[in-house]
Amino acid sequence: MNYDDLADLYDHQYDLYRDDLHHYARLADASGGPVLELGAGTGRVSVYLARRGVNVTGLEPSDAMRRRAQERAQRSRVDVTLVPGDMRDFDLGARFPLVIAPFNALMHLYSVQEQADALNAIARHVQPGGTFAFDLYTPHFGPQGVVRHEGETFTVGDARTDVLVYQQVHEAQQHVTTQYFVDTTGADGVVRRTHRTLTQRYYTRYEVEWMLRATGFTQIRVAGSFEGGPFTNDSRVMVVTAKGPA
Repeated sequence: MNYDDLADLYDHQYDLYRDDLHHYARLADASGGPVLELGAGTGRVSVYLARRGVNVTGLEPSDAMRRRAQERAQRSRVDVTLVPGDMRDFDLGARFPLVIAPFNALMHLYSVQEQADALNAIARHVQPGGTFAFDLYTPHFGPQGVVRHEGETFTVGDARTDVLVYQQVHEAQQHVTTQYFVDTTGADGVVRRTHRTLTQRYYTRYEVEWMLRATGFTQIRVAGSFEGGPFTNDSRVMVVTAKGPA
């Protein structure tokens, strides 16, 4: 998945998302750092951790996303090491007490082979006894086959931007494709539309546990919230921690 075309929309949508930050900060504090973040995006989590004094390396394949992450780090006056790379095949020549993949990063692994390749690469980068932590949204989808507005509206200067989505779920592949129609109304009243497409692969709870065990991870814990509550049918997020292979 190439996020270059989605970087601007992504930043507007999730810049103020805070639900996961304290969870990953607690893990970083407990690990003592340094921390490796996979799918660092525009640096929302990496920069937050760096502002707390954590040494962070962020792996991110998108040039546009890394540029935005670097700009965010500069605005916050912190240093984050941003590395181009794909989580399916990377070798940083180092191991970390904490590796994280926040905010659905693993949902860009579309096949069993890609999942296995990524988890094996991750396992090689977790120190013995170290922690791998990530979160995924659970498959509670809105109406399919209709264009809908979910309350995402941004105002920059005199321009207003509304984000509409059209979603299709492919159950056999466990894929969900979301098309974004981004309508920007300028001061002249003219609406200009851009179109972006995002495909993600969703997971079930026991599938996640089996994948981790198959690649040598142990002490797997699945929670239904960032505060550590139990995972239930109503949970909107799957928050996972596991110990790396010995």
